[in-house]
Amino acid sequence: MLSASALRRIWLSPMASKPKPHRLHQLAGTTALQSSAKRARTMSTESSSTAMKDAFAKYADYLNHFNEKRERVIKASRDITINSKKVIFQVHRMSRLNKEEVLEKAEKDLAAVINQYISRLVKELQGTDHWKLRRAYSPGVQEYIEAATFCKFCRTGTLLNLEEINATLLPLSDPSLEPLKVNVLDYLLGLADLTGELMRLAIGRISDGEFEYAEKICRFVRDIYRELTLLFPLMDDNSDMKMKMDTMLQSVVKIENACFRVHVRGSEYTLLGSSDPSSFLLGLPDSEL
Repeated sequence: MLSASALRRIWLSPMASKPKPHRLHQLAGTTALQSSAKRARTMSTESSSTAMKDAFAKYADYLNHFNEKRERVIKASRDITINSKKVIFQVHRMSRLNKEEVLEKAEKDLAAVINQYISRLVKELQGTDHWKLRRAYSPGVQEYIEAATFCKFCRTGTLLNLEEINATLLPLSDPSLEPLKVNVLDYLLGLADLTGELMRLAIGRISDGEFEYAEKICRFVRDIYRELTLLFPLMDDNSDMKMKMDTMLQSVVKIENACFRVHVRGSEYTLLGSSDPSSFLLGLPDSEL
């Protein structure tokens, strides 16, 4: 038989295994807190995820809008480049016999470039962070500056400065916004390109016997090169200008060599005692050499 103490232990052991009421309350409270914290973390994660999605959607809209604007700016710049080149080609058809007619046609075409194409570019860029798109529109602006300064030199023999260019473009801007202006760097890069066209013009004038005009072009190109040589070390973004300075020097040398050869050959031709009143090299009376 079992003793009384053994029976008592068997009787009490199930009771001892049951948790006490206050422990049950503590466990229930802990479980509820953990569940609440988990729900709070889930809600916080969902809220952060929604905010991030909204932010990325906003950034995507901005980038899509920016890329669309960039494509429109590139198209406008390309149109400016193409039509400005047409103006330059028109000016190169100039001779002593048709100078006025050719320049009038070129100036009319240049005005069309401003009204049809540059106006579109101004509309896209004014009132925005246009400096972000400078690489997209700079080639067209440089080509326009080249064409405009080329026309001005052939008309007056002087340089079209930056203030005159910006004054020409001012009517295109919305008066309620800050006017869009050509920056100094694009102007100088366009001016560097001008020297190449002047070199071609000088060679053409020599072949047509207009040697004095070729000499005038030579002096003008030298002056541009000298001034830009002084400015070049002070320019921050000078990678493009460095390339153009090398090309500009080649243009100066070509004009100088052409003028020098005509001087030398013209003197030789005069010493040979030609009876022709006009040298085949110069198209000028030998007495004027």
